[in-house]
Amino acid sequence: MKSRTDINNFNSVPNVGPATIRYLSILGIKKPFELIGQNPYSMYKELCAITGKTFDPCLADVFISAVKFMEGAPPQKWWHYTEQRKATLSKVGN
Repeated sequence: MKSRTDINNFNSVPNVGPATIRYLSILGIKKPFELIGQNPYSMYKELCAITGKTFDPCLADVFISAVKFMEGAPPQKWWHYTEQRKATLSKVGN
């Protein structure tokens, strides 16, 4: 898979809309290429810690889809990653 370092606008990243763009900004992620190599689960936890809110866990699915897409995976609906998130988080006790 080839990373998508040529994407300069979050509107070109599947599942990323205005709210997600705001959340990414809170995390200090200003450009899509900055998603490459990120841990979506850590992003979700950090966002919750920074804001003092517990977001719907589906936001983690959106983060997973965005990171994977930017790392070269084919575009998927965010819910494609729900089972993966549930399995991953059940292993770490979150």
